[in-house]
Amino acid sequence: MSDKSSKSKFGIALRGVAMGAADVIPGVSGGTIAFITGIYEELLETISGINFGLIKTWRTEGFKAMWKKGNFNFLLALFSGIILSIALLSVLIEHLLKDYPIPLWSFFFGLIVASIWLVGKTVKSWNYKNIIGLIVGSVIAYYITIMAPVADSQNLFYIFICGAIAVCAMILPGISGSFILLLLGAYTAVLGAISGLIKALKAGDITTILENGTLIAIFAAGCLIGLISFSKLLNWLFKKSHDLTIAILTGFLVGSLNKIWPWKETLTSFTKHAGEPNEEIVPVLQKNISPIHFTELTGNENYLLIGVLLAICGLSFIIILERFGNKNKVV
Repeated sequence: MSDKSSKSKFGIALRGVAMGAADVIPGVSGGTIAFITGIYEELLETISGINFGLIKTWRTEGFKAMWKKGNFNFLLALFSGIILSIALLSVLIEHLLKDYPIPLWSFFFGLIVASIWLVGKTVKSWNYKNIIGLIVGSVIAYYITIMAPVADSQNLFYIFICGAIAVCAMILPGISGSFILLLLGAYTAVLGAISGLIKALKAGDITTILENGTLIAIFAAGCLIGLISFSKLLNWLFKKSHDLTIAILTGFLVGSLNKIWPWKETLTSFTKHAGEPNEEIVPVLQKNISPIHFTELTGNENYLLIGVLLAICGLSFIIILERFGNKNKVV
């Protein structure tokens, strides 16, 4: 393996780490990170290229040719970084969301603001068509952030559909997969199945293992089908109308700012891990309020100065990340 190849794979893995960190945050998308670090279109092209033709290549030309044609080195390095990041940072992020939500959301607010500028500037011409696309994308994303969640469901076909829809958030800048699951009413079902499977494995409860394992397998199948299908659509849109597609994606980022705003009033919530020692109240529907109103409503410190400083840090981080992406383009 050449030094150039090693550096390329290391750079891709680092991008994966950043994507994984973003995916842990409800309301922040790893697709945003993929876009600003210069691998978004290659990610779409690679995923959309996964088909039965690769099996034919394996049979006729060998495994090595199939691996190269499918660009699996890229996927392996990227998803290794994503999985590593989620495994290492999920506990930290969960702690920060619980104990320091305003500083954390402020950092990500600055991150998204910078992303809007960096993604938007790749549009070559902001004509009326692209401006309309920006507005449409903003309205759609904003509406998603204010939707009330539907009732929870464990219907397997519905779980499959939820997986197919939620996974699209991984490759859509500005939209969070976990938030989509919450809106669709599948968040607690999937989360409960994962937690229930772990407990059943420890207890050796075969019936519960099969029940929860089936739900998780159906959900994973939906994710796989949705990821491949949606990446094909996005890849086609990029080739058909590059600037309009980016304008709409920029709009998604603009609309998602409603979800990222640090100071909120919780209107509805649900209980996560109900009846268990780690029971937790999770906000579902919230309303944005001013920092001053937040203090008046809750009696808590609004951390306005810290929030502003961390928003600036988030903005600066994305600009540095974008420059890193430009200097280390995948070749």
